[in-house]
Amino acid sequence: MAGIYIHIPFCKQACFYCDFHFSTSLKKKDELIGCLIKEIEIRKDELDNATIETIYFGGGTPSILSTQEINRLIEAVYSNFKVVDHPEITLEANPDDLSEDKIIELSKSAINRLSIGVQSFFEHDLKLMNRAHNSLEAKASIALATQYFKNISVDLIYGIPDCTNEQWRENIQTALSFNVPHISSYALTVEPKTALASFIKKGIIKNVDDEKAEEQFLILIDELEKADFVHYETSNFGKKGFFSKNNTAYWLRKSFLGIGPSAHSFDGKQRSWNVRNNAKYIKSIQQNLLPLERETLSNTDRYNEYIMTGLRTIWGISLKKVFTDFGNTYLQYLEKQSKKYIDQELLYIENGILRTTQKGKFLSDGIASDLFILNLV
Repeated sequence: MAGIYIHIPFCKQACFYCDFHFSTSLKKKDELIGCLIKEIEIRKDELDNATIETIYFGGGTPSILSTQEINRLIEAVYSNFKVVDHPEITLEANPDDLSEDKIIELSKSAINRLSIGVQSFFEHDLKLMNRAHNSLEAKASIALATQYFKNISVDLIYGIPDCTNEQWRENIQTALSFNVPHISSYALTVEPKTALASFIKKGIIKNVDDEKAEEQFLILIDELEKADFVHYETSNFGKKGFFSKNNTAYWLRKSFLGIGPSAHSFDGKQRSWNVRNNAKYIKSIQQNLLPLERETLSNTDRYNEYIMTGLRTIWGISLKKVFTDFGNTYLQYLEKQSKKYIDQELLYIENGILRTTQKGKFLSDGIASDLFILNLV
């Protein structure tokens, strides 16, 4: 089984915190959609005839496309790949795009999962992040979506300057009030060369507070676990039966094909990534050339990626798998490096699986980096 990710590099406006690849100009939209379809055709043999179980529209803002344009892309996948009978097909969507007419159109398409980028239900947070929607649109879009879709995820951001713990709890409870079965939540991160980084440097916006972000992360875990959500990955919470199949496949290191500018692909042994430029992408595809770079992963690369992804999930790191796939040297190194975190009650081993404790979840990426091996091949 494998997945296909389709990157839609267009947005109405730039969110201050975002460092993903996108353009606010739609001049090349028609050309680019044609090239996405052509790239799907060119790369139809890359997954070794694997059956597709997930199709994911990310961005950018995929909901900026018409339902007809989305359908063309889905049809291209079906025309060039074997697809399971009931694939998970996700569309990332912004609330301001989700009118009732648009939601009804989407519900009649092959899209069966919406990931709605709310981020916050407070106006001051939305303005600080330069989101294109307002709080009323956010609430209205979810209320409408739940009438036509069962599988809905809502995105929330914590650690926003001046967002109190009480307001953060209200954000969580507002999302829960719509009975959505999945919530993805991320700490506000200051990425280099973003507008947010510039505003913080100039003192226009307060810097993020890591301690407050950790407090709000723990509040998030507590509130969602009380609501019967499973914290199955650091940033993802789902009711049973509603885990994201697309994202779970990434963390379990299944193969996926990334279509579009800046999209990444993985086949278990190699990673590749497309050029991060719309014009260069279009020109290359129109010449039947793939605008990508490839990297063959060493044994150590694969070990490090397994450590990173495993530690973020409820499935953890299997000590047996480390020994079987990478050898005793890697296992001994992992056991040695993890001991101090076990002693600090940030990690624990149960039934041969290494996982983070509740206290260690917020620190999982930092812990993982200390478990990496840098000098073996």
